[in-house]
Amino acid sequence: MNEFAAFAAFEEAAPGLRVLCLGDVMLDRFVYGRVSRISPEAPIPVVHVQREEAMMGGAGNVARNITALGASATLIAAVGADQAAETLREAARADTRLETRFIVSPKRPTTLKTRFVAGAQQLLRADREEAGAVDEATAGALIEAVRAALPTVQAMVLSDYGKGVLSAPVLAEAIRLGRAAGIPVIADPKGADVERYRGVTLLKPNLKELADFTGAPCGSDAEVADAAEMLRARLNIPALLVTRSGAGMTLVTEGEVRHVATQAREVFDVSGAGDTVAAALAIALAAGVGSPEAAAIANLAGGIAVGKAGTATVGLDELGAAVHAADMHAAEIKIVGLESALERVRKWRAQGLRVGFTNGCFDLVHPGHVSLLGQARAACDRLIVGLNSDQSIARLKGPDRPIQAEAARAIVLASLASVDLVIVFAEDTPIRLIETLKPDVLVKGADYAPDQVVGGDIVRANGGKVMLARLEDGYSTTRTIARMNRQSP
Repeated sequence: MNEFAAFAAFEEAAPGLRVLCLGDVMLDRFVYGRVSRISPEAPIPVVHVQREEAMMGGAGNVARNITALGASATLIAAVGADQAAETLREAARADTRLETRFIVSPKRPTTLKTRFVAGAQQLLRADREEAGAVDEATAGALIEAVRAALPTVQAMVLSDYGKGVLSAPVLAEAIRLGRAAGIPVIADPKGADVERYRGVTLLKPNLKELADFTGAPCGSDAEVADAAEMLRARLNIPALLVTRSGAGMTLVTEGEVRHVATQAREVFDVSGAGDTVAAALAIALAAGVGSPEAAAIANLAGGIAVGKAGTATVGLDELGAAVHAADMHAAEIKIVGLESALERVRKWRAQGLRVGFTNGCFDLVHPGHVSLLGQARAACDRLIVGLNSDQSIARLKGPDRPIQAEAARAIVLASLASVDLVIVFAEDTPIRLIETLKPDVLVKGADYAPDQVVGGDIVRANGGKVMLARLEDGYSTTRTIARMNRQSP
């Protein structure tokens, strides 16, 4: 499943999904103003306050992002008996997809973070909080709330900001209950004791946390992958996703490492981006999307979040637009010249992969083409498609062809999951490509005889094979164009 198909599954499933968020909720207050002078009392700026905003942060921001992405959320957290808690409740009541189960702990204040901002510059942050572990009665009430909510949810996020809600007893029991319910459990860790997260489905440390947890160097892709696999194996968990800021993410599962590159964008504010990533991961995994595709979707969501001010959320429409843009970008990367293709083939062969090749005009891609490409990809590990240029098609099929220019035809082919590379060639036949690339498998339609396949003798002489793919009856570009011409006024 590619990212485009994964997002389609994400988008379709989200309205029917509910995610449990357990962790440290806080009230994020932003005081915006302008600075025009320095105080005569001390060398500090004087902020002329213009407006204030307050919103749920921490685990609350995970819940906000879940609802913004189209799913529902149940937020379980401890709050104080204070005005900040009431402000949190008011904010939650405004979101019809969000249910809160706040446990009041009278001896603890609700965590409140107040940020003073002038222009795009944060001047000061003032925190009001109690970071010790919750008392035994509060811990018991949190666990009971989790137990009561589990029958209605399809995933759980443990959002640990080190404020004490996810104490050792609460965390251990929440993980146990989640596993017993058979749902994905995603943990955003905090603190020095990483063993507390043993048993989760996916752990999401950042780069610094990975280095602190393992004591291993984490400078290069290879070092990050080694450290992540070391930690994954140590905790005996299915997956570990390392968020690496501008370097993207690294996903490690048993026997596989994937580096997910971030797309270049202006970074306005990184606060809360990790919450957005956790929210997208939870929905994707609950929707049955595989870990690699879930990580790719979450990476795009986090990239959108850093371009926003404050503790921002990412909407489903924004994520969809980013997925579509990334899909187009990925397709364009697949379209290469012969020299670049040869370098890619060398790398594939060094990994022991079988390389396949097919070619054609692919003027109007129809189900017959899709079937042929699918059969070709099934016969190899990587499939290269040679695409006739516009001039080549005009010589072969007449001055009225092609219907679509080569750039459009190449993008359509490259967007297919079955196609790994596209090379446009100007000759009438792909013989030069075949001689250069020396594919292990050469595929054409069954309307050819084996001895009629251009380049077949070269492939067989190099120990490869020629495969004739079955044809889908009733599909032909030429017949389609003729039918369109007959129907036109």
